[in-house]
Amino acid sequence: MLIKIYPENPNEKAIQQVVEVLKKGGLIIYPTDTIYGLGCDITNHKAIEKICRIRGIKPEKANFSFICSDLRNISDYVKPIDTIVFRILKKALPGPFTFIFNANNNVPKLLSSNKKTVGIRVPDNNIAREIVLALGNPIISTSIRDDDELIEYSTDPELIHEKYEDLVDIVIDGGYGDNEASTVIDCTTGDFEVIREGKGKIEDFL
Repeated sequence: MLIKIYPENPNEKAIQQVVEVLKKGGLIIYPTDTIYGLGCDITNHKAIEKICRIRGIKPEKANFSFICSDLRNISDYVKPIDTIVFRILKKALPGPFTFIFNANNNVPKLLSSNKKTVGIRVPDNNIAREIVLALGNPIISTSIRDDDELIEYSTDPELIHEKYEDLVDIVIDGGYGDNEASTVIDCTTGDFEVIREGKGKIEDFL
């Protein structure tokens, strides 16, 4: 199913429809401030396993991000954060970054793995954040990749729908996506180490 939602003013009824699908263990493809993501309810193991099958990876090897609506959620999943780091997060988020932190004990339970770290995203996209807010907890996320060797990420929601309609329950058309991924920053040592250069420029906030 392809649903049109406008990022400037997400329709509450459409957001609720997406949330109901997530609560039942469904998969969605949704826009972020970078590329389109494939996601599910973080608390649903069967849904997480479905995403792993689509991506051809084992759950314990998966490097999924947690999409949060704001910074309030993150203390549920990461070990205590240094005040200076938190201050920079407040400046940089919402934004095109994935911050890697040391995971607390809640994360292995959620992912059935021995993960020691977790990636946190607060995208600058109203649709993604409204979904998480209405759901009441983060969603697991992984990027939609393209099979074309020249194009790493799909940007057209209609083409994404054509490709994934038999694998997911809802594709949200929130307009054309970007084809540049988020900047990934490792904060596990209390420092900011860029491990993948993407759309975000962390030096603007340091």
